[in-house]
Amino acid sequence: MTAQVARTLSCAAAVLMTAGLTISCTSYYEIPIETPIRPKLDISAFQRVLVAGFISGGSEDVDGNLETTRLLRSQLRTKSELRVIDTDVLPLMDVAVEDRPVADALPADPVTGVPIIREDADLEQYEHLFADVDYWKRIGEEYQQPLIVTGTVMFAPQARSGIVQRDQEVYDSFGRRRVVPVRTYMERKGFVLKPRFIFIDGRTGTVLHSENYREEILYNANQTSPALSSYFELMDRLIPSFLSTLSSQTIKGTRILLQ
Repeated sequence: MTAQVARTLSCAAAVLMTAGLTISCTSYYEIPIETPIRPKLDISAFQRVLVAGFISGGSEDVDGNLETTRLLRSQLRTKSELRVIDTDVLPLMDVAVEDRPVADALPADPVTGVPIIREDADLEQYEHLFADVDYWKRIGEEYQQPLIVTGTVMFAPQARSGIVQRDQEVYDSFGRRRVVPVRTYMERKGFVLKPRFIFIDGRTGTVLHSENYREEILYNANQTSPALSSYFELMDRLIPSFLSTLSSQTIKGTRILLQ
């Protein structure tokens, strides 16, 4: 056993056997590393991408269709090699209704007459649109056969109550501070975001890949947060996963080396 290895092992043993003491017996280095992640979808046949739009529902305070389309186009412009097609958002809700009328039970917007989607079950009545090969092939021909991104977006308020564990500072009779876990019953409210991204081949109109995501955020009952701010916060969490479907991504981290 070399002197260097013996020194490292003795330091590790001292750290494990000693509580509350800081022992500096070795040096360490923090090394940055990058791990590449291969894309889930082969898009080598495409030069252009069309974020066509989404069928959305949930909160009336956020237009999930318009906001999601804008956000994904912006992300793809800067983080993808595909050329993003700038065009109006497709009226997918109208197309789906014309193709197959949905149940009359869905309430309609008094101004636009468009059915209001409030729950996941309401979205299911529009799922047939994404299997309409002829429609998507026509869209592909109109925009020079790009990769088409579409799907559904459910962004809705939610409330939840229950026991929540939080850390609380306490002091003993000598003024010494310590942190203890405390279980408290709390009522919380927030939002849940459940997008489904569908990738369609603009050459054939067929679905290449689809992914479902779910993110939620909860606040204390007395805390308020604008719906749009919460929407963007939740989208920030899943955008890396969306991008990794189309292009190679790199996860950055660190490793600790002892010497």
